[in-house]
Amino acid sequence: MRGRQRVKTVVDLVETTQAAPAARPATAPPAPPVDVDPLYGVALLKTAFELKRRPEGSVDEVLSAVLARLRINEDEFRAYLAQQGGLLAALGQKR
Repeated sequence: MRGRQRVKTVVDLVETTQAAPAARPATAPPAPPVDVDPLYGVALLKTAFELKRRPEGSVDEVLSAVLARLRINEDEFRAYLAQQGGLLAALGQKR
């Protein structure tokens, strides 16, 4: 190469083949979808803060109090938690 000559770059485009997604074993039928209220995330955060602040309270008591303050229907919220893979059960096991 002399002076201001540039190297030529060759790009080969290769198409990738996508593998078929693996079939997951059916463990349980999916729950019917629950309408997600934007306050559900806020309720989870407030519950976590309350549990950290008051370690002597049970998860159910704290969750009920937070849901009452936020005026969220407790049955609908618990259905949402059940649909999300048992987040409440995971919270209870950590304690």
